[in-house]
Amino acid sequence: MIFGDSGLDRAASLRSQPQALAELEKTGRVLPLWRGKPMFAEGGGLVWVPFGHALLEAAGTLVFLGLEADGQASFAADLSAWEPESGAGAEQSFFDQSRQPHPALGAASAFEDLRNAMMRLTPREAELAASARAVLHWHRSHGFCAACGAASQVVQGGWQRLCPACGAHHFPRTDPVVIMRITHGNRVLLGRNAVWPEGMYSLLAGFVEPGETIEGAVRREVFEEAGVRVGAVRYIASQPWPFPANLMLGCQGEAVSEAITVDAAELEDALWLDRQGLLQVFAGQHPKIRPPRKGAIAEFLLRNWLADRVD
Repeated sequence: MIFGDSGLDRAASLRSQPQALAELEKTGRVLPLWRGKPMFAEGGGLVWVPFGHALLEAAGTLVFLGLEADGQASFAADLSAWEPESGAGAEQSFFDQSRQPHPALGAASAFEDLRNAMMRLTPREAELAASARAVLHWHRSHGFCAACGAASQVVQGGWQRLCPACGAHHFPRTDPVVIMRITHGNRVLLGRNAVWPEGMYSLLAGFVEPGETIEGAVRREVFEEAGVRVGAVRYIASQPWPFPANLMLGCQGEAVSEAITVDAAELEDALWLDRQGLLQVFAGQHPKIRPPRKGAIAEFLLRNWLADRVD
């Protein structure tokens, strides 16, 4: 899975030391992001620039991401205020193929959708890009204090916001989401959202509600969306999914009923697919369902089930 733990030293103790961070900036590197899209080399990985680069003249929020083994510091900078000549605007949802080159770097580098380019990244690059995208998105959407409404300030190396009016501290949010491989004998349950690209099916998923366990969320979401009752549930693996700030909690669930009743407000379609059908999907030969996105936890869970693995 992409966005997994690469062993990054996040050096959280430095976040409260602005002088130390200022010193690290002298030899540090910065990952520019524009409206959620990191800077990529054409056909390659992330593009980093040094402090003082012309690209950063209009940079907004700066976030300290962590330290490499050699002591080099990594930062991320938000360039969302920049307007490209193409006029491209808001973040797009699925399979955004557009590129936004910046005049300070030339056409060989451009801002690209992280979902579209994520498989070009090393594990370390993926963790850094996921962290940067999630935290900068939070800053762009949480500029005002939730307690009193005053404009808040960026502190702690970009990992907190402080309200100067009432003193409230605000922290980046992470939304837990269960994604479940629900099986019944030799079949697995797949669903489709109406806004997804044609042919895209995936495992059912949903947000964990306050006061709810992971197991309870799995059973509730599957019944609400597809009308299927689930018995035994177990946790398998997790994946950060910064679109915008989810933590995907991968689970296995055993269905105790098989009749499907689709909630049209949640899904356009749901179906049971046997292993032979899933094999066709992965081979790109299924007449209805396209292969799952590589690197995503859904692909991991389905591939392992197809291989008859317990994880």
